[in-house]
Amino acid sequence: MVYFTIIKDENENPRNLTDVSEFLLLELSEDPELQPVLAGLFLSMYLVTVLGNLLIILAVSSDSHLHTPMYFFLSNLSLADIAFTSTTVPKVIVDIQTHSRVISYVGCLTQMSLFAIFGDMEDMLLSVMAYDRFVAICYPLYYPVIMNPCFCGFLVLLSFFLSLLDSQLHNCIALQITCFKDAEIPNFFCDPSQLPHLACCDTFTNNIVMYFLAAIFGFLPILGILFSYYKIVSSILRVPSSGGRYKAFSTCGSHLSVVCLFYGTGVGGYLSSDVSSYPRKGAVASVMYTVVTPMLNPFIYSLRNRDIKSALRQLQARIL
Repeated sequence: MVYFTIIKDENENPRNLTDVSEFLLLELSEDPELQPVLAGLFLSMYLVTVLGNLLIILAVSSDSHLHTPMYFFLSNLSLADIAFTSTTVPKVIVDIQTHSRVISYVGCLTQMSLFAIFGDMEDMLLSVMAYDRFVAICYPLYYPVIMNPCFCGFLVLLSFFLSLLDSQLHNCIALQITCFKDAEIPNFFCDPSQLPHLACCDTFTNNIVMYFLAAIFGFLPILGILFSYYKIVSSILRVPSSGGRYKAFSTCGSHLSVVCLFYGTGVGGYLSSDVSSYPRKGAVASVMYTVVTPMLNPFIYSLRNRDIKSALRQLQARIL
């Protein structure tokens, strides 16, 4: 049950909610016959995501030939994918099985915080990987010097601490909300962008801060990726042979595919939630970037990368 205090207006109509201790999440389907199907679908996608990304991490760690900056960042991206999916999907499966939509206030803030941390980690790591490819292709002679192990570790730690900072700023915004128009969140998880919309007080300042954070932690990494690929394409076009151009660009193919998938589904999910008047359409779009994208990343890197496929075969041979 959701406990809150109701503030009534002059006509005795409920207007504001204070002292909210629990929220109601959106049901993906009201059809009871679809609930077992949805639970099975989410469970299978979650297991595929965890298993696929764990295989990438094991393949990279077990093969000494893959102990390079590119695959070091890839293993960290796989770890972030597992954590990102684990913040939402297990809760969805439990809610479907227990026929409950309730999440506590503390649980909502925790889920929102972890979602922001690992979502931003993916964002930052994709930009770091683009920078890695930029250095490898544009400055190949200086690559071992620039992308040394200490600097690679620093980039990963910097990505984590920046993600943690963004998460804490979102939490500060949420904690300032003392009055809610509604206790129902129009998504199947506590999205950092949704909770401020439930505030019944003036949210102009919070919206400015949210847009500023989106510009810093969203658009700056995108600009970094675009700049890196602009330099990469310019450098590749100067290669005289077509075989050399193909070989140079093939090292970026998997990363470019993941970037398009991550940002395409992410932007599409947020646009559909803002434009569509039906919350479930926005929730379905959210499934794409919270569940489907982390599940597809291992397939993209393993199917398009001969080194990963070779390492996976060697890992299978060791296990068998």
